[in-house]
Amino acid sequence: MAPLRWGIVGTGKISQDFANAVETLPPADHELYAVAASDAKKAAEFAKTYTIPKSYGSYAELAKDPEVGVAYIGTINTNHFELCKLFLENGKHVLCEKPLTLLLEHTQELVKLAREKKLFFQEAVWSRFFPAYIKLREEVKAGTLGDLKLITVNFGVKIAEVERIFKKELGGGSLMDIGIYVLQFTVAVFGSEMPQTIKAVGVLNEEGCDLATGITLQYKDGRIAQLTTNTFTETTCDANVFGTKGSIKVPKPFWAPEEIILNGESLKFPLPGKAKRPFVYGNSEGLAYEAAEVKRCIDNGLLESPLMTQEETITLARLEDEVKKQIGVSYDELYKKK
Repeated sequence: MAPLRWGIVGTGKISQDFANAVETLPPADHELYAVAASDAKKAAEFAKTYTIPKSYGSYAELAKDPEVGVAYIGTINTNHFELCKLFLENGKHVLCEKPLTLLLEHTQELVKLAREKKLFFQEAVWSRFFPAYIKLREEVKAGTLGDLKLITVNFGVKIAEVERIFKKELGGGSLMDIGIYVLQFTVAVFGSEMPQTIKAVGVLNEEGCDLATGITLQYKDGRIAQLTTNTFTETTCDANVFGTKGSIKVPKPFWAPEEIILNGESLKFPLPGKAKRPFVYGNSEGLAYEAAEVKRCIDNGLLESPLMTQEETITLARLEDEVKKQIGVSYDELYKKK
């Protein structure tokens, strides 16, 4: 089987970590083939750092490169919709960073387009591909915890002064950044059904970006999820699942874990191979799990990963949409200007 040729879209920090992680995978399976940025110089510098054969000063040029097998989109949130559309319309498989889009209707449109084009299309919720998450879901499915009753997840880090959080024009806010993780954890455990009741509160800045949220989801059969995001303070950053027969704790960082605690027993899942250079974000070695799953799916003719389905992506978008409405956050104006 030929190596999967990656086209990297955007040269920011997450793209750096993704390229660094892909380099840890067998070169017979994965090739960093091309990179594009709105600034040709930045693209060329990125290509030099990661020994990438081609660099482009526009995203359209990369989209039209017939040798690129899959596009990894790591740009700012506000560009995800238009770039996903560009690459899908040019016949490329796509792995796009979370949040897939900022608007529910955009997410639905992209999923529909990908299905029509019969292309692999994945929201890059990297947590789902960690062995610890796979084990957690196996234990839940096996009934080890009995009837599920409660999920608690908190994600608090001091990032209120970071531009991607406090600037509306960048698609800012805690919900569409760290909030993705608390919501996806709930969907991973409770499934893609929508809750019966959603209650949310938020603390907004002058630009209308949420800097903290509290979310309660009530599902059928008495299941409840209590979720929080906070950009003012550090919290324990763990996730917990409680059932009638036991519990699972996912310690910090619950979004990129090396351990779960099942009924008091610690189960360890060491990170994969060492990279050539340091990562920007903690445990980004785990991005290799995601890249490997993309290749596995494409090689086997799958259009989505069973570990993070498009149905789950749409459920996430619906949850985000309702929470945004309740706390008074909207990104509609960002797209009316275009």
